Amino acid sequence: MKRKRVFLANVGRCTASTPMTSPPLGILCLAAYVREKCHIEILLADQRAESLTNEELVQRAAAFKPDIVGLGAITPFARRLAAVVDLMRAALPGAWIVIGGAHATALGGAVLDDVAADAAVIGEGERSLAAILGAHPDRANLSEIPGLAWRDEECRAIANPGTTPVVEDLDALPFPAYDLVDLEPYFTSMGMSLLPPGRCLALFTSRGCPYECSFCHHIFGRQFRKQSPERIVAEIEHYRNAFGIAEIEFMDDAFNLDTPRVIEFARLMRQKNLRLRLHFPNGMRSDLVTEEILEALVEVGLYRSSFALETGSPRLQALIRKRLDIPRFLQAVEWAVQRGVFAHGFAMLGFPTETEQELKSTIEVMCQSRLHTAAFFGAIPYPGTDLHTLAQTRCPDKMRGLSYEDTDCSSFPLNLSEMPDSVYFHLRRQAWRRFYLQPNRMGRIIRDYPQPWYLPRLLPIFLRRTIPGLQRHGTRS
Repeated sequence: MKRKRVFLANVGRCTASTPMTSPPLGILCLAAYVREKCHIEILLADQRAESLTNEELVQRAAAFKPDIVGLGAITPFARRLAAVVDLMRAALPGAWIVIGGAHATALGGAVLDDVAADAAVIGEGERSLAAILGAHPDRANLSEIPGLAWRDEECRAIANPGTTPVVEDLDALPFPAYDLVDLEPYFTSMGMSLLPPGRCLALFTSRGCPYECSFCHHIFGRQFRKQSPERIVAEIEHYRNAFGIAEIEFMDDAFNLDTPRVIEFARLMRQKNLRLRLHFPNGMRSDLVTEEILEALVEVGLYRSSFALETGSPRLQALIRKRLDIPRFLQAVEWAVQRGVFAHGFAMLGFPTETEQELKSTIEVMCQSRLHTAAFFGAIPYPGTDLHTLAQTRCPDKMRGLSYEDTDCSSFPLNLSEMPDSVYFHLRRQAWRRFYLQPNRMGRIIRDYPQPWYLPRLLPIFLRRTIPGLQRHGTRS
């Protein structure tokens, strides 16, 4: 039997404000799963990392002659996704074109109103993509895949009833298909965490988050599913042996939700003498961090971690439903720094109803903390989030004509708060300056940054975010 051919691509581009790239973990997980479950040939492409034009990406797909094209994108690249789909349709009229990822999940079945794809996977993709491959070439069989949005022979969009099927046992998943991409370019580029290039790979050891933060997507749902410590360590050992990896980034939403799992993971790492550098760029849930967790992780290589405050206002913590314990956040940062961990922080400014005093309280908490570095982001009401709904209700005029194209959190040009634009954008720039221009903090950064020789490379990013006229969106960033 002839093997079906599948082309998977990560759609997007690098921008001046977001020059970094990391391997596209989403399509790598999909590729690994369908390669194991289905009789296929598969080719991957990362448009962002390879700086491919839309035409070059389509040419690569057309040369492969796939039966199915799978495309993933985040919301800032949604317009590019629609354009790529149109070009794919012209070049490969007989192929099924399936989209997925954060943007498709955010819009649900409505994504097919703007993107001329044959189907859209809403949520977690592995089992749905395998089912689509099994249904090909009979389009009518797509009606049997729960939660799928698809087009029938008359191009009518249909949303199947039911919930997108998820993988309950994450240990049963194959390792992401890192062997299908050339990793060397990623090892020589700046990662998403503004760290120096190096032999680093990402792990996603859990899915689902029980918290209800209004600014967050819930691609994996709220049921917390996790890999066992044994599986995590086996994957790390494989990457070290296969690719010479020296560092691991954990991309989980909250790696430390299960303390015994963390402790057992560290014990197994010690047992196998796996001494790698460990980094948590997404931020562990800060008010769940304990000294026991930190000591266990530091012993097996933890050297850098992010801590997400979001807002220093208790009222806004309740409004956005993060409900972070702010004193425990500060304590977690202190414990980490005491143990030699380089601590990075996240804050979000400009929530609907936010006052000038509340924004200043966020800056104050961040400046009082023992964080080494910090990022002050604008609150972005992405489609599909409860924050989007709140913004539509509280400040609908500001939401009209809103474009997410090629935006990032540090340069988002919208003010959803109660403050005048002149005050809000001034305070956003002031937050960066006030935090970083503290002499004690600057000294600690130079002293503690793991690779101090790399710091001059980060200076342009700091200047772009603090000085009017240097940002992509001018004074409004």
